[in-house]
Amino acid sequence: MVIFAGISRSCVELIYDHIFNLNPVPFLKIQREGFLKTMDNLTGLFKEAAMAIKNSRTMIITAGAGAGVDSGLPDYRGDKGFWKAYPMYEKLGINYYDAANPVHFGDDPAFGWGFYAHRIDLYRRTLPHQGFGLLQEWIKHYGMDYFVVTSNVDGQFQKAGFPEKSIFEVHGSIHYLQCTVPCSYDIWENTEEIPVDLSTMRARKILRCPRCGAVSRPNVLMFGDFSWISNRSDRQRSSYHSFLKNCPSPMVVVEIGAGTVISTIRNMGESLGRTYKARLIRINPRDYRISPPHISIPCGALEGLTGIQNALWSTGTCGAGTF
Repeated sequence: MVIFAGISRSCVELIYDHIFNLNPVPFLKIQREGFLKTMDNLTGLFKEAAMAIKNSRTMIITAGAGAGVDSGLPDYRGDKGFWKAYPMYEKLGINYYDAANPVHFGDDPAFGWGFYAHRIDLYRRTLPHQGFGLLQEWIKHYGMDYFVVTSNVDGQFQKAGFPEKSIFEVHGSIHYLQCTVPCSYDIWENTEEIPVDLSTMRARKILRCPRCGAVSRPNVLMFGDFSWISNRSDRQRSSYHSFLKNCPSPMVVVEIGAGTVISTIRNMGESLGRTYKARLIRINPRDYRISPPHISIPCGALEGLTGIQNALWSTGTCGAGTF
């Protein structure tokens, strides 16, 4: 397979022609035409998305797990995707839904904390990819009002420089803790380092509630979770709804890497399209389809955002080298 990213159509043509001269097999010509057609289609979609952004006064950024893949974060797509990121769980016969179950914090806290402690360390070490900076550049350049809505619990938007007051984390944040009982509605920031035995995925340290001494847990919504304290997310939701009441039109929604299995983020973007007449730009390499006037861009987060940026450059409305 021949893969090209970030290069011009003419360069792709030259590369394919050179390969064909070296090895004149018919399928290369077919592949060449198919790839060039895809490039042309994407270029048109990038231009359409660029115009939607340029002509809007409010941007809502909605993000699912696919938004962080280009930063090196896993998206846990299916059991195989989860086990690729966590091969030790495949040996134990545990999938993502089993690992992300709050029951472990009561039955076996070291095992429950093993999965989440490893993720906390991963998220702390991961730097957001350049696409986060592109979004900030557009907001600044066009003087847009904006809000971020994400199902991710990784804190990558805050790490990229988006202010806390403009973020709604619908499933909570792994960087905050709560009591497992819970003995109160307290939510506190987690600054602890938690070592993990990677051969067993068991934590070597168990964090506890400072109020009652019970085991603490990440303040995130898990599967089959009836004890998640949603107060922090509820406050964010309230800020988001207040923002929507006062934000200027027209609105554009940039949806990045939101899947169909848990469709919260996709549903929110589509609802904004109906309620606020927003134009939705769906960037997704697999689950990209949406009906016009919305825009389907079938590629990953960084490729899609970079393509839109290049389209904005070509119009001279958002200059290169500004960050």
